[in-house]
Amino acid sequence: MMNWLDRCKGVAFASLSCAVLAGASGAHAQALEKELVIATTGGLMEKTLVQYFYTPFSKARNVEVVPAAIEVPDQWAKVQAMSRSGGMEFDIVTATPPDLVQKKDLLEAIDCSKLPNVTANGVKGACTPYGVIRTVGGMQIGYSTDAFKGANVPRTWADFWDTARFPGPRGLPDTGDREWWVPVAALLADGVTPDKLFPLDLDRAYRKLDKIRPNVAVWWKSGDQLQQIMRNKEVVMSMGYSGRLISLMNAKVPLGVSWDGAIRDVGYMSIPKGAPHPKAALAYLDYFYASPPEQHVAFVNAVNYDTGNGKTANLFPPERRAMLATSAENFDKLIVADYEWIGNNRQMLRDRWVAWLGR
Repeated sequence: MMNWLDRCKGVAFASLSCAVLAGASGAHAQALEKELVIATTGGLMEKTLVQYFYTPFSKARNVEVVPAAIEVPDQWAKVQAMSRSGGMEFDIVTATPPDLVQKKDLLEAIDCSKLPNVTANGVKGACTPYGVIRTVGGMQIGYSTDAFKGANVPRTWADFWDTARFPGPRGLPDTGDREWWVPVAALLADGVTPDKLFPLDLDRAYRKLDKIRPNVAVWWKSGDQLQQIMRNKEVVMSMGYSGRLISLMNAKVPLGVSWDGAIRDVGYMSIPKGAPHPKAALAYLDYFYASPPEQHVAFVNAVNYDTGNGKTANLFPPERRAMLATSAENFDKLIVADYEWIGNNRQMLRDRWVAWLGR
């Protein structure tokens, strides 16, 4: 792969400041540690990050990037243990929005003013005090285009609940980590406006859930199971991860999706306290947003989740852009939760969900 400096020679990229990158490589660049350990979830996500971001950054800044494949719950358990022992091994970890609230005592504060490319190229809110957005998707409605055709397709959560107009079995998630997703959808279906969602009226949400429960054929546990029930037509519609649903659409499974009221699903890159290579970690966060736009496009096409680069969507053709969370027509439709409230009430939300499902 041609390195970034070669790309800069004689080429202008709308989302890339070659001057910034060239300056970072020159005599006045801040000296970085020679290693960077990034905790990822392995699989396709890790492989694609390595190809389009880790390796180019390594070549650009002469830093060896070491991926540490680990699922997010195990990652946090290890971070907590390493924090107690004083032997932190990770430089960058994966965080959900509630993690930035619940676990911020384990994280280094981030000065966004020192990440100029995140500020210049990121979507709104790309940089926060404890994390920088890596990926953006949504928990949205996916539906069978064999069951619903033309103009008669479900678009909103009220449609999802409308079993008279849109008959057939439903799917909803029971993934063990985001028990607020389904109550949020229930409240939207019941007419609550996005600005009035929080704090969640759980009594009202569960009354609404009581109405749809007889029509829920599958409480799916994983993205693989979500894809299976849609592919096998076990349900006619389901709440689902946008990346998984769009992957099915790309594979020509007869599905449609709606971004109306989709709940924003964001993955962050955060730096744990005591990270052994903090300068390299900050440099990588900024590089991620300074990297050439074709790297972001290739990444999105591979994993079907957007990066936080707000300029990438315009590089896709219209039909593909309509599937992107960060496109102008979709981004403002996303429901952004009150993560402070969720983080402070996570156990209560979990207990209420488990009790309701177990009835």
